[in-house]
Amino acid sequence: MSLGPQMPYLILAFSVGLALGVFFSLHLWRSVQRMAESAGHQLASAAGFLLRIAVVTAGFAVVMAGSWERLLAALLGFVVARELMVRSLGRKPGRTQRGPVWRY
Repeated sequence: MSLGPQMPYLILAFSVGLALGVFFSLHLWRSVQRMAESAGHQLASAAGFLLRIAVVTAGFAVVMAGSWERLLAALLGFVVARELMVRSLGRKPGRTQRGPVWRY
């Protein structure tokens, strides 16, 4: 099977995977930030987790459209976006943590 006719769909799938990865990473990052700032976040964290999983799973299912090649391209985009987001939103040098994140 030639990838020539499939290439526009693979590029689109990769782009959607990038968008899903950015959505997932930003939503997770904001959830963790809120956890560190306030108590009583269990319900919001669970709801955020379910939202992230539902959106990403639905996005992959729609993009896939029965083609494992498109799913692979979307997963590659997701992983690339995740790596870029971790590098850009990760802990900055010189920034120190103020006390324990988890409150007992």
